[in-house]
Amino acid sequence: MKILLWHVHGSWTNAFVQGGHEYLIAAPPKGIGLAGRDWPAAREVDVAGAEADAAVIQRPEEVGWVPSGIPLVYLEHNTPKHPNQVHPLKDWPGTIVHVTHFNDLMWDCGDTRTVVIEHGVVDPGHRYTGDLARAAVVVNEPVRRGRVVGTDLLPRFAEVAPLDVYGMGTEKLGDMGRGDHDLDSLHRELARRRAYVHPVRWTSLGLSLIEAMHLGMPVVALACTEVVRAVPPDAGVVSTDVDELVRGLRELVADPALAVQRGKQAREFALAHYGLDAFLRAWDRLLTGVGG
Repeated sequence: MKILLWHVHGSWTNAFVQGGHEYLIAAPPKGIGLAGRDWPAAREVDVAGAEADAAVIQRPEEVGWVPSGIPLVYLEHNTPKHPNQVHPLKDWPGTIVHVTHFNDLMWDCGDTRTVVIEHGVVDPGHRYTGDLARAAVVVNEPVRRGRVVGTDLLPRFAEVAPLDVYGMGTEKLGDMGRGDHDLDSLHRELARRRAYVHPVRWTSLGLSLIEAMHLGMPVVALACTEVVRAVPPDAGVVSTDVDELVRGLRELVADPALAVQRGKQAREFALAHYGLDAFLRAWDRLLTGVGG
């Protein structure tokens, strides 16, 4: 199939374009094109003249940009701001795809058909060494986003383990901020840290968390949104009790063998539940039906 889409969420798109189709990425000014990504199956196109079998749209304005006659699927990446929030495509005749069951539960989509296709990631391999008795966090714009992403909780964790926080805008955190990295170097740096900390209160399921589990990292995570489905108990510590999470991080940092064991369980679960093959098969089934 020829599938038209926008490069909105880089990590998600990186997984999606690994399928067996031709991916038409919206070029400027309607999109950002490939933006330097090496995706052999993808090429940039002018949206106005695009010929495709289906389009995956991710923002409401894209509905009016897709040429007439191309079937549409709306991909919703985000969690609503509150349980009563009405989706902008409520009662739309098409299909909304949610990336987590939590998001599907929380959005008010009215009579619009909704399906859940959970995340899949390109397996970076088991790279965990944990040789640094430190903890890693990945979050974008932690100062601006504040409590939503758990920025206020970072000092609590830093009391028991030095923190390295990666992502856009993390330089504003001072000594713990490590800035933005390309995916390969980020994975290399994460894998050396003893544990991965996910302090986020309210967001969709971060792909960095799933990637850390693929790397073989044990996880310390707030039991919020989709995390309770994504991280099994034997992969680390999952709780809404921050004191329990801090104790769990202290234990993992002090016991490298335990961290290795928990990380192995994290990787096995991630491969089974967030593998690339299942993700691509689910999208194939949906798009084949939509595009005829």
